[in-house]
Amino acid sequence: MKRKYFFFDIDGTLTERISRVMVPSAEEAVRKLTEAGHFVSICTGRAFYKAEPFRAAHGFTNMVCNGGHGIMIDGKLVENSPLPFEKALAVYRQATLLGYGVLTAIDDSEKVYTRDFKFYDQCGIRQEPTTYIIDEHFDPEKAGVIYKMYVSIPRSEEGRLTLMDTLGHMRFVEDYLMFQPDEKKDGIFRMLELAGGSAEDVVVFGDDTNDMVMFDERFYKVAMGNGNEELKKMADFVAPRNVDDGIMRTCEEHGWFQKVE
Repeated sequence: MKRKYFFFDIDGTLTERISRVMVPSAEEAVRKLTEAGHFVSICTGRAFYKAEPFRAAHGFTNMVCNGGHGIMIDGKLVENSPLPFEKALAVYRQATLLGYGVLTAIDDSEKVYTRDFKFYDQCGIRQEPTTYIIDEHFDPEKAGVIYKMYVSIPRSEEGRLTLMDTLGHMRFVEDYLMFQPDEKKDGIFRMLELAGGSAEDVVVFGDDTNDMVMFDERFYKVAMGNGNEELKKMADFVAPRNVDDGIMRTCEEHGWFQKVE
């Protein structure tokens, strides 16, 4: 068996989406792949601070995180880049001029900064742990760095934010739009450079629309049976649902537990 380079999304792929607990058979499959001599990595849109507890708890030594802007190899974080600053600042300026509330993360943490309570008034609190810092004098231009932004713009009004497509963005909840790195594939390629791997030996596992970006035609692409239908159409193989031992059964069917020669 030639060495493969496996990249696994977390939410909905390695974990049961509601409980966020890693599927036991998926954990066993990852262990068996590692013991067979393959390169195994997480590949997630989560910020480093959010992905790191999961990585450490489950013994992964390699991780692409922060939507491709964060790289950890052999347990060492070698990269964790923010959004392109000028583009992010332009989106921030446009959103605030249009009257939308904006929460801005200027470091890799749960802290977000805002000038007022506009975001809360327009769509309530974020649906994950957050530390809010209200500072009427806050200006991201002075901070000089933006890791993420959350804009309280309804889906029906997205056309007003004409700079929206200049940055990676997604809407996991209806009430607000999240701007964060969306370059998982680029992160995989940077990881391959560090690990000495080749694109034709890559296997990616994903389940949702934000995984489309890592479904490169040069990779072997596995979509989970519980995943997005559009993603399944892009896949080389559709696995059973993750909670139905989808990762384990797929690895067994492809013979990936054989020892690397």
